[in-house]
Amino acid sequence: MADAKITMDDLLAQAGDNVKQLTVGETVDGTVLSVKKHEILIDLGPLGVGLVPRREVSLSKNYNVGDSVIASVIDTELEDGYSLLSLRKAAKDRGWDEVMAKLESGEIITVVPYDANRGGLLVEYEGIRGFLPVSQLSAEHYPRVGSSDKDEILQRLNSLVKKDIKARILDADRKANKLIFSEKEAVKEGLAERFQKLAIGDTVTGVVTGVVDFGVFVNVEGIEGLIHISEISWERVNNPSDYVKVGQTIEAKIIAIDKERLSLSMKQLTKDPWLDEVEQFKPGEKVEGTVTRITPFGAFVQLSPAVEALVHVSELGGDGTDPEKVFTLNERKEFTVLDIDKENRKISLSLGKSSKKK
Repeated sequence: MADAKITMDDLLAQAGDNVKQLTVGETVDGTVLSVKKHEILIDLGPLGVGLVPRREVSLSKNYNVGDSVIASVIDTELEDGYSLLSLRKAAKDRGWDEVMAKLESGEIITVVPYDANRGGLLVEYEGIRGFLPVSQLSAEHYPRVGSSDKDEILQRLNSLVKKDIKARILDADRKANKLIFSEKEAVKEGLAERFQKLAIGDTVTGVVTGVVDFGVFVNVEGIEGLIHISEISWERVNNPSDYVKVGQTIEAKIIAIDKERLSLSMKQLTKDPWLDEVEQFKPGEKVEGTVTRITPFGAFVQLSPAVEALVHVSELGGDGTDPEKVFTLNERKEFTVLDIDKENRKISLSLGKSSKKK
């Protein structure tokens, strides 16, 4: 029996049956052909060439020529014959499964922020965009600045962009496209172990992370510490930034420990000069001092660099006397020492007869 004649049309039909056609929504494997500023070209083998516009490229990954990639088909035929692809969508589709698994396991992951705003860090993980709020940063990275200085907050957050951060997934909702990260949760277990090794009275070394009106924040090996303004120096502190700067390494004494923070003191690592200087004053003696503060209940007087005393309003000649009419800031006057309470570091004065301006 003679072979049946096979026409060219038959061959083309058979070849067409064997060639897979692209369909919108499917994922395809390919190899990066070229990487340009606004697009990436992908070699799809017998399926042709795919074009990935920059908006469809994952922000958290860099691509190089020769890289194997998986892309989603958005359009099967552009005007130039390319197929329109998305690397972001393909990564996102696969990424949600990974995200939900990490959320359930509580596994610590590494994320790299790609941008920041005053509320926190913008993160893309496994093709899915998420957020790491300021409130979920560890003590090491939390921007401790004055509440009104929003520009400095943003500056501190921008310094974390493109840096590796250990985090846990705090919340994830695929339908709502919500993904929240926490650095605090990632370091919590390690902090608990470190807290157990610390005790009140210990001297610790830390790095200043913030200087605010009411004190100084310190990072002690990942644990946040606060030095209240009253614990910075034995002398009166008006501005904590006169004593320490952000980034400075300091030593401090632990004076209290709570669940998440240490209360620290710099001044308690040095001898209280008040105890020495107060020895020169005796009850009943006349002393000279400089008026440093005037309040409705009296005036505070500097007797020596470390010793401050109070002239109570009751010592000014009866009820209703206005201290502001009796005293002027920075003037020197003569006083009489009434009482010295060393235990509570208090000295009471009465107003002497003579006075002179500084």
